[in-house]
Amino acid sequence: MDSHQARKRTRTSTGRPAPGPDWPRLVLAACRRLEQAADGTSVTAALTGIGASLPELRRQFRQRLGTTPKAYSLALRLMRLARGLGQEPDVLAAVFQAGFQSPTRAYALARRALGAPPGRLRQPACLGWWLGLSELGWMLMAATPAGICWLAFGASPRQLLAELAAAFPRASWVDDGPRLQAWFERVRAHILLPEAALALPVDIRGTAFQARVWQALQHIPLGDTRSYGALAQALGQPTAARAVATACAANRVAILIPCHRVIGADGTLTGYRWGQSRKRRLLDRERLAAAPQAATPQMATSTAGSRRL
Repeated sequence: MDSHQARKRTRTSTGRPAPGPDWPRLVLAACRRLEQAADGTSVTAALTGIGASLPELRRQFRQRLGTTPKAYSLALRLMRLARGLGQEPDVLAAVFQAGFQSPTRAYALARRALGAPPGRLRQPACLGWWLGLSELGWMLMAATPAGICWLAFGASPRQLLAELAAAFPRASWVDDGPRLQAWFERVRAHILLPEAALALPVDIRGTAFQARVWQALQHIPLGDTRSYGALAQALGQPTAARAVATACAANRVAILIPCHRVIGADGTLTGYRWGQSRKRRLLDRERLAAAPQAATPQMATSTAGSRRL
């Protein structure tokens, strides 16, 4: 039905306004069509005949879901590409199986959205690790050639190593002792005597929104805290407090990205991946050591959008 026909049918034979389209149902149907579309099917072809004009459907899709049908279709292809890299015989086969017509375009989009070209995503991570005791208990650090990708605290070495292995199931492990031991000592000293900026390279990947949250965390001065709501407000998304909390929970590098500096709106210490007692001890030490000037973050953090902090 085009827009002219829709205007002609806005009233029923009784003169009453005709019910409008059921947009929640139509948008959901559009999602399903895009999800079920054969590889190479255009967005227009997938959505034709759905029961609404394509321009209005695109507008409603964006208004209700925050993205466009084209962007959603691309995200689905990238997801199929990421999954297929471990199943197809080679990278090129995975690119075409995911619905990309051009390997060049697939490589460019994968690098921008996933933080690495398809060939690198197919390769297992190459990690080194270092384990030892700190003021906060057992501490485990792991790093890629680009920087620290894991920094965690726990009650036992067995627990920490099991968590690391689960987080990187396809990783290959290398002897990277000298570099990691030096970084480990820097972090251990920072826990005892916090400094304004702990300038160590970090290599973690996340969504574009997570990257923005992690950047904002690095700009909270030593000795200060922020609420989830205040952080969302600073990001220009005042209703995204819950999403900010989710991004904090996704942080894999304790202290280096200081998610412990985010607290509840009433000042209480909310959940912390490595325990509230550790969070309290970190904040107490930082308040004592805080300098009057604000900290200047200097770390480089890679994310799924290839953004660098």
